[in-house]
Amino acid sequence: MTADQGTSHHGHPAAGDPGLRGAGTVPAPTEERFLQVSDDLELCYQTFGDPQDEAMLLVMGLGGPMTWWDPEFCRRLADRGYHVIRYDNRDTGRSSRVPGRVGHRHIVRAFLGRPIEAPYSLVDMAHDGIALLDHLGHRTAHVVGVSMGGMIAQTMAAHFRDRVASLTSIMSTTGRRTVGWQDPRLAPMMLVQRSSREAYIGTSAKLWKMIGSPAYPDTEEAVKERAAETWDRGVSRAGVARQIAAILTQPDRTRELRTLDLPALVVHGLADKMVHVSGGRATARAIAGAELLLVPGMGHDLPGALTETFVDAIDRNAARAR
Repeated sequence: MTADQGTSHHGHPAAGDPGLRGAGTVPAPTEERFLQVSDDLELCYQTFGDPQDEAMLLVMGLGGPMTWWDPEFCRRLADRGYHVIRYDNRDTGRSSRVPGRVGHRHIVRAFLGRPIEAPYSLVDMAHDGIALLDHLGHRTAHVVGVSMGGMIAQTMAAHFRDRVASLTSIMSTTGRRTVGWQDPRLAPMMLVQRSSREAYIGTSAKLWKMIGSPAYPDTEEAVKERAAETWDRGVSRAGVARQIAAILTQPDRTRELRTLDLPALVVHGLADKMVHVSGGRATARAIAGAELLLVPGMGHDLPGALTETFVDAIDRNAARAR
């Protein structure tokens, strides 16, 4: 594991330190709740920890429900003294499906750099996160995003500068097309139609085997369980297409990122086939003082074996905002 750091390592106490909250002192996670953002948009969310603590907003990636943020990961962050918020993005899980059709030809046009009219943008998705913070009474939050969620987190930091206390961008990119590219062998898997639960589970298992962390592989049983839970929670092929359109029509944020003045952490796996590590390196270069954590053997997932590594780094970065 390598780190390129322009910042010191300090923060809340590490695991085992006497400053950690004791067992039973962190409130149990809430039931899943809903926020009516607008007439046609409702977001499903859940929180961990004390609402009086500093907020930490977790933003998941393409087609991923909030349950892809492992509850143990959320609990460990709450143990460090954060009010952890995870939620289903629009068009994902138990959140609303929004209007607008994106066909295969639209995705191809956008992929080739030709203009299309996307139903919504990453800025719109950033607004969703801010609306959730407003609802929960948090003026600022430490924002952590994965993949597309990292793009949304970067967009929040650029467009809502007074709301983002620190930024963690994981296995993501700047929007510049010459960095963070996808292995072309993955494209056919991304566009496969999965019309049944069994087909979805089977295709997901194949995809995660391709993009997962070779040094930290999930068992086939675990991958299938996650896929089954995702399907049961609500999978929308049309919704994924709309999110892909938002990704493909995003601008290059490099200039905006260069103007940011906040603690930033960039985490990327050196074995990532979904978003090439050049995307993480470009993000870290663009943000002054950003810490770059490159993880050998990590692909495009969040291996449980690295939970403490991630929590330590996120907590350390958030502490720089105080």
